[in-house]
Amino acid sequence: MRGFIPGADREKQQMLDAIGVESFEDLLVDIPEDLRLQGSLELPPPVSEMEARKLLGDMAARNASAAEWTCFLGAGAYDHFIPSVVDHITSRSEFSTAYTPYQPEVSQGTLQSIFEFQSLVARLTGMEIANASLYDGGSAMAEAVLMANAVNRRNQIVVSGCVNPFRLEVLRSYLRATGFEIKVTDPGEGVTDPSQIAALIGPDTCCVVLENPNFFGIVEDGAAVGSAAHRDGALFIASVDPISLGLLAAPSAYGADIVVGEGQALGTPLSYGGPYLGFMASRREHLRRLPGRIVGRTVDADGKTCYCLTLQTREQHIRRERATSNICTNQALIALRATVYLAWLGKQGLVELAGLCLSKAVYAREKLIESGFKLRFDRPFFREFAVEVPGSAARMVDRLADSKILGGLPLGDLYPGFENSVLLAFTEKRTREEIDNLVTVMKQIAEEAKD
Repeated sequence: MRGFIPGADREKQQMLDAIGVESFEDLLVDIPEDLRLQGSLELPPPVSEMEARKLLGDMAARNASAAEWTCFLGAGAYDHFIPSVVDHITSRSEFSTAYTPYQPEVSQGTLQSIFEFQSLVARLTGMEIANASLYDGGSAMAEAVLMANAVNRRNQIVVSGCVNPFRLEVLRSYLRATGFEIKVTDPGEGVTDPSQIAALIGPDTCCVVLENPNFFGIVEDGAAVGSAAHRDGALFIASVDPISLGLLAAPSAYGADIVVGEGQALGTPLSYGGPYLGFMASRREHLRRLPGRIVGRTVDADGKTCYCLTLQTREQHIRRERATSNICTNQALIALRATVYLAWLGKQGLVELAGLCLSKAVYAREKLIESGFKLRFDRPFFREFAVEVPGSAARMVDRLADSKILGGLPLGDLYPGFENSVLLAFTEKRTREEIDNLVTVMKQIAEEAKD
């Protein structure tokens, strides 16, 4: 917690004098009187700094933290180990206080970090180009759909029903007033049926959206879905988990035209939901349809390596009718975290990390099955899977919290008929002892539910 020293009345008046007004109320003249606060705020009496720190600390302690509890939550945001080098580099003032790099001559460090991020995303996904990042995985997916529409001018979208429902909601919000038709497949079997995708595709289909691994953690048949999309001239958008690419084929290998994903797992803490990081990569032929920015590397007049904003396809820089998106900035600091994390991890490190996640998830699955639990779907998965429990999954999660266990996501509120299913995630941070304890406590709660 950082202390706050308010400005003195004399300093406040100096600021008002500098901008040419007599009082703070003069700044509010455009706000109608009836909309302004009348009287004083209903606040408790003031307290000292020491008392304020104690009060806020007590309030913060009421939150359940993944740093103190055992976390088996996933569903798009994961509790991975973050090496100290990530915080050390990204907390440097030249990065943490830097703004948008409009002036390349004084922004070489920021531009280079963005260039390195783009290069790593391109290598990770196997695609030819990548942009300078987006807000999060949901907005990246929506921007990819708008990008596909800019390519073929079609207005129908086919989406796998196994896409993360939170990202699907972002997509629907983006497209609500645009006239797009969204067709979503049935998620009931926990995996996308390529024949169902093919049946929904028509001459007006702009793109097909698939998540791999999907929301239930299951590995999809990307090649079959991609082939179905391409048969009718639709673009294939793959939303991927970057950690899974240490083991699974890159989306370029199964025909993806645009690749997006959530980069939170790459060195960013859970942080109660954000800020996070969306990444996007594409085939070179769609370069000028990419939203946001692309940083390029070149040489200056003296032949020295330098960096510049090569492509800026937004209305602030080009004619509005030629802009690709209203994305107005990039998550440069979060992208830097991902860049440092991937550089620290390295190619072999990513393979080993993905293998650890998989092996721990497999261990947990076997232990749960031995204890009498059933998987919702018996299919190949990466680091999370859905488990059926006696009675209500929401009750199971509430009871696990009594043991300081963040026990997964109940699926009943998201999918009708899934009230007894909970989605559990396992990262490299989870130890054998923690997994064994989860299984033991779940078994005790299940036995109580039966009684």
